[in-house]
Amino acid sequence: MEDSATIRETLIPAMHELADIDVVATAETVIEALAASDHCEWRLMVLDLFLKEGSGLTVLERLRHRSPQQRIVVLTNYATADIRERCTRLGANAVFDKSTELDAFFDDCVQLH
Repeated sequence: MEDSATIRETLIPAMHELADIDVVATAETVIEALAASDHCEWRLMVLDLFLKEGSGLTVLERLRHRSPQQRIVVLTNYATADIRERCTRLGANAVFDKSTELDAFFDDCVQLH
């Protein structure tokens, strides 16, 4: 769930090409993200922390008790040690920095598939 259309337009085709992952929904707000998680069958959610309305931390907290087959990976520009720890505590399976850890993010996506 990423609020930047530019990043979505780059990330979605790359996920398909590099990891054979098809995106079933996108969202720009917490409400849209939670609605999509309820109405779509999903195995991986890529979550930004700063959405147009609300925080990805709220999404993490609300989806804490999801199925073990459903992974949430945080992809953010703010992957500080504190943020990583907080995201993990709220149930994120992994946290990646958008600017320095895209290769690791795509490796993680490949492992999922």
